[in-house]
Amino acid sequence: MAKLYFYYSTMNAGKSTALLQAAYNYGERGMRSLVYTARLDDRAGGRVASRIGISSEARHFEPGSDLYAQVAAEHAREPLACVLVDESQFLSPAQVQGLARVVDELNVPVLCYGLRTDFRGSLFPGSAQLLAWADNLVEIKTICHCGRKATMVVRVGADGQVEREGAQVEIGGNERYVPLCRRHFVRAVTDGRLES
Repeated sequence: MAKLYFYYSTMNAGKSTALLQAAYNYGERGMRSLVYTARLDDRAGGRVASRIGISSEARHFEPGSDLYAQVAAEHAREPLACVLVDESQFLSPAQVQGLARVVDELNVPVLCYGLRTDFRGSLFPGSAQLLAWADNLVEIKTICHCGRKATMVVRVGADGQVEREGAQVEIGGNERYVPLCRRHFVRAVTDGRLES
């Protein structure tokens, strides 16, 4: 029975690496999969790429994309074993519901990888819908500088100060994002700086 999975974490936890490993495993067994990423994230030329240097071709989704229709057409042309979605925090709630239809009506597993929260500690709309609709929620863990599990992330400006405002989405600049445990996130946002 197919399921909708949401693999979530903070920045720099290895989500894209995990997606690429899953895609490789399907391909190694001769099983066809589709890989999607957000058109908004063009850092790797539209590919899904990992910081450790591996990458894969990907289809793109944007706010108006009908993912159910696209996947259904591809599945009718040649059966799919899996759909993998990187940067799934950028999905719209309707797109998440469409991916749930892929699972329920086409019996094709969908594995979504993305951030749960932004630098302000707020859910992304796609992540909120995935948290509500996914059959399986899987946290990909990374650690805070104190050794605790990091569940939050802050964005640091050029002046070294923790940003409290600004656009929810900023593509690139991975070095500006610092994963923290909740305790250190609250301190950083309150103090406006990272602990040394």
